[in-house]
Amino acid sequence: MIDWSFGGGIFIAKYNYWISILLMLIGFYAMIAKGNLLKKVIGLNIFQTAIILFFVSLGDATLGSWGKGVTEPIVKGALPWAAGGIVEHGVVYANPLPHVLMLTAIVVGAATTAVALALIIRMYEEYGTIEEEEIIEKERELGV
Repeated sequence: MIDWSFGGGIFIAKYNYWISILLMLIGFYAMIAKGNLLKKVIGLNIFQTAIILFFVSLGDATLGSWGKGVTEPIVKGALPWAAGGIVEHGVVYANPLPHVLMLTAIVVGAATTAVALALIIRMYEEYGTIEEEEIIEKERELGV
C-alpha cells in the first residue's frame, strides 16, 4: 500500500501539481507516439491545458488552501464612490500575473489549434490521409 502521507501529505496537499504533471505526460506521449496528425493536435492541447493548470495553481498565494485568507489584488479607494485606503496592510494578496499570462496563453492556444486544424484539412486534401507515415511515404514517391 502506498503511504500518501509521505512528506506531511505532499501528495494530497499538492494534488493540482500532480494532476498537471500527469496531463503533461499524457499530452507529450500523444504528440510523440501517435501517427495521426489530429491526435497530435489533441495531445498539444492536453499539454497546453497542463501548463495552464500549473501556472494558475502557482497564482494561489496560500499554496493550496483555495483562498483562505487571500484577497483580490484590487486597489481600494481607486473609484470615487469606494471607501477606504489605497492598500490594506497585513493582507495576503493573490498574485494576478499567472492568471493574466494564462488568459493570453489560452487565446494563443486557440489560434494555434485553428491553424493546425486548417493545415491538417489542407494536407488531407493534398494527400488523402492524415497519417504521418503515409504522408512521408507519398512525399518520397513524389521525390520531394
